Amino acid sequence: MKMKIQLYKDIEPEFFDGRDFGGSIDIVKDVLSDVKKRGDKALAEYGAKFDLSAPSSFEIPEAELKAAAEKMQRENPDLYKAIEYSHDLALRFAKKQRESFDDFEVELEPGVFTGQKNIAVDRAGAYVPAGRFPLVSSVVMTITPAVAAGVKEVILCTPPRVHPSDKAAAEKQGTGIPGKPFVGGKPYADENIMAAAYICGVTKAFACGGSQAVAAMAFGTESVPRCDVIVGPGNKFVAEAKKLVYGTVGIDMLAGPTEVFIIADKSANPAWVAADLLAQAEHDIVAQPVMATDSEELAKAVAEEIEKQLAVLPTKATAEQSVQNYGRIIVCDNIEQAAECANRKAPEHLELAMEEGAVRDKIESIVHNYGSLFVGHGSAEVFGDYAAGLNHTLPTSGSARFTGGLSVRMFLKTVTILRAIPGSKGAVASANASGTLGDAEGLAGHARAARIRLA
Repeated sequence: MKMKIQLYKDIEPEFFDGRDFGGSIDIVKDVLSDVKKRGDKALAEYGAKFDLSAPSSFEIPEAELKAAAEKMQRENPDLYKAIEYSHDLALRFAKKQRESFDDFEVELEPGVFTGQKNIAVDRAGAYVPAGRFPLVSSVVMTITPAVAAGVKEVILCTPPRVHPSDKAAAEKQGTGIPGKPFVGGKPYADENIMAAAYICGVTKAFACGGSQAVAAMAFGTESVPRCDVIVGPGNKFVAEAKKLVYGTVGIDMLAGPTEVFIIADKSANPAWVAADLLAQAEHDIVAQPVMATDSEELAKAVAEEIEKQLAVLPTKATAEQSVQNYGRIIVCDNIEQAAECANRKAPEHLELAMEEGAVRDKIESIVHNYGSLFVGHGSAEVFGDYAAGLNHTLPTSGSARFTGGLSVRMFLKTVTILRAIPGSKGAVASANASGTLGDAEGLAGHARAARIRLA
């Protein structure tokens, strides 16, 4: 099966529309309401209904997190070092971001001082799924910027797993499997996620998954503390829950299926480009891998390479459906048209598979709608996913037109401050202007509160 190749002029208009695979899910509304009313009792019941395990309590002791990290360091040192490296780069990058948000005070008029402060939220909640592919890297990407922002308490919720000491009992019962959870054991989670949480400095971790975990972090229960913001990926139920609790708490974004858009010229390596497209395609059957090029020869070479690499890809079943249903290669009249196409699409990830030089510089200056930009042949998008300092939680479905990805900004409140000196030239001017505006709006109390300071 080869990837679809089409001319730019033949692109259907709906290609540029946002992709929505969610929608209102009534069961999520019921879960949120139930957890808000009944707290831990509701969490336990939903765990017994949806998860592999429904522990008797939810908080995973710090000793368990530490033990998971020590076990990983002992038995899988390469993974341990990779997580440490990813965390180190992400922390350094996030701290640099934090430095860019200045606190200041400026005297706008004589005696009128205005300023801003960037204050970290008190408590942040991160959700990390643990389905087919437990997202260890998402622990790094959600916990690290919160720590860098200066959040006092960073908690993690992740789906429960059967504790090692409970496995014999679970096997005897035939439980701890999809559809038949083990009930009443000790709180535990995916060991790699626990280890990563310990490495990244999480404050508390809870064995709680799905939309009920979002509800717990949004409203608080007897065990799970109420959070100020909730971040992290998840399935459609988690996404819907985040959407519904927004306003009660802050959320990072409503993420849809992942996508990559590669602008490639004749200098691109077909094998590298195909590998990058398939790396996104293997995420989900509705992931969208796209390439735009001004070279018909490259378009054909990449299509052939995708076919070749798919044949030996262990995740072929998923990637093939993604490529077949949502992937495409767009042949443009010129490379500038490819950049225009990318701006209209506003992809989550945008790669410029081009040689260094004036043309690439021009294209880099033209493109402006993307979650993250990867410049040059060596800048693989998967580096951004895992270990380059960038955050991989990014806007999808065209939302890169108006927002960027997860950063320390999510965990900061930019608040403003006024300090006016009574009787100063600026304070008098502000009082007079405020009084006039209060009169104009019919708000006599406003006008009086301003003018009383002129007496």
